Amino acid sequence: MSGPAQQVAASRVAANPPKADYSLSGGLLSRLASLGVSLAFTSYQSGFLYMLGRGPAGGAQLHQSEMPKPMGLALDGPDRLVLSSRINQLYDACFMPRTQHVTGQLDAHDVGVTGEGEIIFVNTRFNCLATLSTRHSFKPVWKPDFISEIVDEDRCHLNGLAMRDGRPAFVTAVSRSNTIDGWRDRRADGGVVIEVESGKVVCEGLSMPHSPRWHEGRLYVLNAGTGEFGEVVLPGKGAKGAKGAKDTKGAAATGTFRPIAFCPGFLRGLAFKGNYAFVGLSRPRYQRFEGLELDQRLKSADSEAWCGVQVIDLAKGSCVDWFRIDGDIGELYDVELVEGFACPMTVSPNSPDAATLITVEPEA
Repeated sequence: MSGPAQQVAASRVAANPPKADYSLSGGLLSRLASLGVSLAFTSYQSGFLYMLGRGPAGGAQLHQSEMPKPMGLALDGPDRLVLSSRINQLYDACFMPRTQHVTGQLDAHDVGVTGEGEIIFVNTRFNCLATLSTRHSFKPVWKPDFISEIVDEDRCHLNGLAMRDGRPAFVTAVSRSNTIDGWRDRRADGGVVIEVESGKVVCEGLSMPHSPRWHEGRLYVLNAGTGEFGEVVLPGKGAKGAKGAKDTKGAAATGTFRPIAFCPGFLRGLAFKGNYAFVGLSRPRYQRFEGLELDQRLKSADSEAWCGVQVIDLAKGSCVDWFRIDGDIGELYDVELVEGFACPMTVSPNSPDAATLITVEPEA
């Protein structure tokens, strides 16, 4: 990490914004510049979508936009951000809320976009992957084999989605439970990663896994209940120090979770650029992480959980830069990198800008 920590002020977008202090490591802005990206992340607790970038003078610029319970993020090409212009001399990109789909309260978590432009989202309340419907709340497209039916019961807390080659590839669930709220009794070690195409569990024994992501031929996941960011070594690949169940021929029956870094918080939200992982951290909702290994790990490290984003060097397995939030905001959900823009902003669908900013699509 280079340089002292810096404070950053957020744009004021609400009459009574949450009381929070924002700080970042001295090297974060230069690292974002060298990677050619800016950082986006969501907090359903505060109700804001955040954009962290670099202003024309080189200083940090944090833009926040009110959204109704912002959760999953997915960048669909250079100019479309899927979530769940009043362009001026400060911001170099403005993401406008042009399309909204009313689905009802599905407790949707991660979201992805297929190669054909279809939106796929994790429908946690109904234990399935779903897409949009012009007539109904949603259209189911896949469910785990252990879920017997599409029913309004959060049984396994399906939450994370990894896309690969424009298709849903892997999902995470807190358990394999098939009864309402069954996952709550399996938070410590019932978590699984499932391959969508085959329906097979490729990694088990996890603690509240979130945010699976496919990056440069490898599958990564956040083992939130232990505070660990790591790689899922898939069956048959093998890895130094990896131990997993074997089938009758001696091959690995399931994959193995290989921790890369411990981060002091409940982990949700993961994005990559080259050799760097951007990991979202949250503080506990009720003072402690009851029943989770993370609680003891923090005590052993004589550390407190914190909220923000850490940049992990994949080669070193250590944090090289960070962005931190202190105060009323303690929970983030997703993290995304916006390519090609230094200082982007978003417009809330309820803001005056959403009604007054008119743009015209060029004629063909």
